[in-house]
Amino acid sequence: SDDLFVHCLSQSTCEHLKNFINNRLPLSIRVFLEAAIRNCDGFYTTEGDVENILDWQQQQDKAEVPFTPARVLLQDFTGIPAMVDLAAMRDAVAKHGEDPSLVNPKCPTDLIVDHSLQIDFICFHNAPNPGGGESATPSLAPPRSVPSRLPSRGGSHCGGQQGSCSKAACSDPPASSGGRPAAVQQIENTPLLCPFHLKPVSETETAVKNQEMELIRNKERLQFFKWCSKAFKNVNVVPPDVGAVHQVNLEYLSRVAQVSDGVIYPDSVVGTDSHTTMINGLGILGWGVGGIESEAVMLGQPVSLTLPQVVGCKLVGSINPLSTSIDIVLGITKHLRQAGIAGRFVEFFGPGVSQLSAPDRTTIANMCPEYNATVSFFPIDRVTLKHFKKTSDHEKLELMESYMKAVKLFRSYEEPPEDVIEINLSSMVPHVSGPKRPQDRVAVSNMKADFQSCLEEKVGFKGFHISKEKQETRVPFLHCGQEYQLVHGSVVIAAVISCTNNCNPSVMLTAGLLAKKAVEAGLTVKPYIRTSLAPGSGMVTHYLNSSGVLPYFSQLGFQVIGYGCATCVGNTAPLPDAVVDAIKQGDLVTCGLLSGNRHFEGRLCDCVRANYLASPPLVVAYAIAGTVGIDFEKEPLGKGGDLREVYLSDIWPSREEVQQTEEDTVISSVFKDLRGRMEKGNTFWNNIESPDSVVFPWDPKSTYIRCPPFFKLPAPQSIENAHALLFLGDKVSTDHISPAGSIARASTAAKYLQSRRLTPREFNSYGARRGNDAVMTRGTFASIKLLNRFIGKPSPKTLHIPSGQTLDVFEAADRYQRDGVPLVILAGKEYGSGNSRDWVAKGPYLLGVRAVIAESFEKLHKSQLVGMGIMPLQFLPGQSADSLELSGKERFSIVLPESLSPRQQLTVKTSKGTSFSVTALFDSQIDVIIFQHGGLLRYVAQTFLRSGSQPRAGAAERAPCP
Repeated sequence: SDDLFVHCLSQSTCEHLKNFINNRLPLSIRVFLEAAIRNCDGFYTTEGDVENILDWQQQQDKAEVPFTPARVLLQDFTGIPAMVDLAAMRDAVAKHGEDPSLVNPKCPTDLIVDHSLQIDFICFHNAPNPGGGESATPSLAPPRSVPSRLPSRGGSHCGGQQGSCSKAACSDPPASSGGRPAAVQQIENTPLLCPFHLKPVSETETAVKNQEMELIRNKERLQFFKWCSKAFKNVNVVPPDVGAVHQVNLEYLSRVAQVSDGVIYPDSVVGTDSHTTMINGLGILGWGVGGIESEAVMLGQPVSLTLPQVVGCKLVGSINPLSTSIDIVLGITKHLRQAGIAGRFVEFFGPGVSQLSAPDRTTIANMCPEYNATVSFFPIDRVTLKHFKKTSDHEKLELMESYMKAVKLFRSYEEPPEDVIEINLSSMVPHVSGPKRPQDRVAVSNMKADFQSCLEEKVGFKGFHISKEKQETRVPFLHCGQEYQLVHGSVVIAAVISCTNNCNPSVMLTAGLLAKKAVEAGLTVKPYIRTSLAPGSGMVTHYLNSSGVLPYFSQLGFQVIGYGCATCVGNTAPLPDAVVDAIKQGDLVTCGLLSGNRHFEGRLCDCVRANYLASPPLVVAYAIAGTVGIDFEKEPLGKGGDLREVYLSDIWPSREEVQQTEEDTVISSVFKDLRGRMEKGNTFWNNIESPDSVVFPWDPKSTYIRCPPFFKLPAPQSIENAHALLFLGDKVSTDHISPAGSIARASTAAKYLQSRRLTPREFNSYGARRGNDAVMTRGTFASIKLLNRFIGKPSPKTLHIPSGQTLDVFEAADRYQRDGVPLVILAGKEYGSGNSRDWVAKGPYLLGVRAVIAESFEKLHKSQLVGMGIMPLQFLPGQSADSLELSGKERFSIVLPESLSPRQQLTVKTSKGTSFSVTALFDSQIDVIIFQHGGLLRYVAQTFLRSGSQPRAGAAERAPCP
């Protein structure tokens, strides 16, 4: 109504607004428009911003517009540094005489503790994850019973070779060493147990033990989270073991229409998890941002982005009965990546959309970062409403439907914007993706031939360059007394993980029904394959159990190991030593299969060189086959109990069978179960004690939580005589810059933790220690896959140019800082691709890096650099470090003008007497202001101190609303 806008908008804009319905404004852009109107206050969101959105067709890819989401979503790896920064901001504000209790998230913020789970126990092999990956010491754990329904996957007796079970390991356990909690002793000293001498723990106990270890290992972090939930307003902490962040977002937090202070408005979200885009499958606009951007939104500042182009994706045709939603995802990924839609919004429409269930849509929407779109939006329609009838409060559905139709956000069959890509669903056939990148899509029917070609190709994104004479290498080894063989293509890891697929019942039920049919046919999985099942939430276990397929998963070795991210973030239990030795002996290219969307080289396990993304049923199928070198159409998976050859087509469930099972089992009760666990929490979490103070009482002995120094460092200034810390090539990912997996024992981070009297088994992971800048700075550029041209091979080391010494990156940076030498980084194309992580900018900043000079940047990472006060500088078109004949050993000087403007060209002078121009990638004057203040955190804190109250976006720089 008029009175909703009259306080902020002129009469002409109001008239323009009334007429906008006649324009062909995409539905996702209408969400932008509503948010701009509702938050138009003359400060950060102005009448001009509203006009730009209304003129979307003329302003797309030109105008920078603000977007204020309805809420913020954090997972604990990326959420803990955000909350640590807010706690540190309270300290800084208190030291300047202001009331620290006024520092609170202005935007409602949900923090889900879901990323700290590790696989310490599995049902048949009780193996610790020590952080470095060596064998454990003899067990202190007594034998445990196992349900009779779980058949043995081992041999008939134990051998004495390395990596197999020895009778000595199965002897009476030694006495307790004392001095540490009993649960920690038990788990830290548990070896690979032989199921014939020490019986494995039951499946239920496996999940409980993993969860117990998660809680004990992360007690300091959980105490801090508990303090946050009490100290900060507008913060809701979801305790561990409830579910993965994207799962909880879809099942519990999503609202479609929000109601607050008598106003109804569309739900929207920005999150620090790459899976945030899944929510677009439910018609809720959302995407992933870095931790720095999320902190800005939490404090009331909108996200700023260029008004995007919108591409209509028209789905036609009928879905192949053998195709899963993962096949649809990979097919759409391929089409849209080839279409070149980087940074755009995608809106789906057409008759094919109606064939997709809400979970199908969320799975498709999740992968949009892989084809470089910002969001993939499925507008609300009848399918969405049907989904919410199962998951939401029925009393609100009528209001939600009425509102979405009234504001023209309900999907119609009208044509969307003129830019349309048509995709025929009938052409989608089963695919996998790999062996190194998610965009390298391989039809399952061509998998055997493709892997063979990968062996022969030169080392690159797909090749391994294995000579002809070595391609037939076979290495025998003993496991639990039985001899097996490994070859190129052997599967050694098969993980159905807590990633995007578990939210889709049809995909998981397909895998479960396939497992059921496989067991009934007498098929098994070789016992040395590291199998695991980590559901995204208890909802998945609920419907797998109620449908009767969970026992069959278990009988193939896919036991539930807990709820949370594990294999997908590198928290994989070590492979048996005999398997590792065989791989190294034969220089074999072995394979990992996982049902996720991240599989960068070396992430799962250092010795597993080929990793494929696949749907859950295909993960199970390849685990049964034991190799990726199989043609499922022509070759059997194996022989059944009657020695009859069994093919994949014999055990693949029909689409009708899957849909009927889904209809019978995935009902509202599973969502009620999640709500119950959400509200009840767990005993450990409920019993955690935390301080009641307004400011957090930092513990100087803590190795998890530390007050960061961001508010103490000087603001940016001109760079004089800087050295290059690193000389990097193309496609340096955020995994290279800030690893999230285990902390290697030889790393500088490990040395720091050892100096604090921690053992390797207490290191935990980089992700879990993101609240400690001392660990994270030492972990910056600590990836073993980092290819630094100063070194010439993958290594977390660099050249200290003045001395000529090769040092760990942190040690070199520390020496430069002690000498007062600023640093820059030279890089190639697509610097900073991959997951959004704030430490990819915070880490380099604390190392002393003041500028990154690259050929191109991933957009989100570029924003993160600006947010930390690091200049993203781009070589001019056609230029690079090589074309400018830079060795990287020069010294670099960059003068910052007093009046810095967006996209301004700066001059870089070298110690050789040469110079070259670069473009400073500040997209707006807001970027410039944030950079000049020394980053977003310092900007917000200084704005707060000037205003003396909760900071308003841009209050220091923009005039108040007239």
